[in-house]
Amino acid sequence: MSRKAAVVALTALAPVSWGSTYFVTTEFLPPDRPLFTGLMRALPAGLLLLALTRKLPTGAWWGKAAALGALNIGAFFPLLFLAAYRLPGGVAAVVGSVGPLFVVGLAALFLGDRPTLKSLLAAVAAAFGVSLVVLKAGAALDAVGVFAGLLSALSMSAGTVLTKRWGRPEGVGALALTGWQLTAGGLVILPIAFLVEGAPPALDGTSLAGYAYLAFGNTAVSYFLWFRGIERLSATSVTLLGPLSPISAAVIGWAALGQALGPVQLLGMAIAFGATLAGQMGPRKPKGAGEQKGGTFSSAERKAQEISMDLKVGAVRR
Repeated sequence: MSRKAAVVALTALAPVSWGSTYFVTTEFLPPDRPLFTGLMRALPAGLLLLALTRKLPTGAWWGKAAALGALNIGAFFPLLFLAAYRLPGGVAAVVGSVGPLFVVGLAALFLGDRPTLKSLLAAVAAAFGVSLVVLKAGAALDAVGVFAGLLSALSMSAGTVLTKRWGRPEGVGALALTGWQLTAGGLVILPIAFLVEGAPPALDGTSLAGYAYLAFGNTAVSYFLWFRGIERLSATSVTLLGPLSPISAAVIGWAALGQALGPVQLLGMAIAFGATLAGQMGPRKPKGAGEQKGGTFSSAERKAQEISMDLKVGAVRR
């Protein structure tokens, strides 16, 4: 397995894990508490990672971490839950599946990545495949729900692109950056959850186990893999892994809840999965001065190589 394929496979574990959220929420957690569930996903996981890494932002990174946390977690979760409540029949998943198209546009604007016909076609095919998997006949449209769904997709897309643009501070690992964002996002959700839903519900052993899974496996580990993937892959490549989430949810629903998967759903899964694979097959770049077998030179190594080449050229000229 190539190095890129390994990174893609690990990053893909994040949306696959997110596909289990619906099953865990419906089978293990108190009903009708989506914001509290979002809070319990983000804040405990963020605080745990802060305790493990013992790293806090400095300087401008206080603002950057807050912005990334708000976009990727704090705004995304409430908007996503609002869309899910207002749009029955899987329409919310279809609206959210336009995220790759947002990323293509934002990457061109903020990262200078020129959109290709292949990436645009893959994004459209992914959204079409997801619609076949989750859309039910006669599904109702709601203007507020559609707007919330589009905003949630835009929020996550903007967070993905800015995470790619800003990278992370020198000496700070991806685990610490994940902790900053989850904590910031959880703090954004905290007042919203209490204002909208009131006091926390009574919790038993089953619900505590469900929240523990969502916080640590479904969020702390998954978002670490997601943000790590954003560092190593293009923003478009990463976001085109998103359709794996509804595919995973459909498979879990079939295996654990007895939900039927008909020919149309299977066709949609094949189309969405094919679009996901196509999104990872970017154009092969020629090896340049900054690349070597097995990895890429750091900026210091590239600078040293450039100086060495200048000296050699100067020696030849002399």
